[in-house]
Amino acid sequence: MSNENETPERRRERLRQEELKRNPTGALNDAFHRADTGGLADLVGSLGWKGTGVLILVIIIGFIIASIVLR
Repeated sequence: MSNENETPERRRERLRQEELKRNPTGALNDAFHRADTGGLADLVGSLGWKGTGVLILVIIIGFIIASIVLR
């Protein structure tokens, strides 16, 4: 499909995929910088469902380690 016949949705998706290939941690970096000025909803919204799951796991593991160390 040539670029002239490409729909705006397909073009946005293609550009998004190219950006992810060039900079895979860019969304995570943007999310943390946005969290400095925004709230938790901004952080979670920019991370996506996988990033949110990782963040929850890190928090849970942090609490477990802290409870063991501070016992």
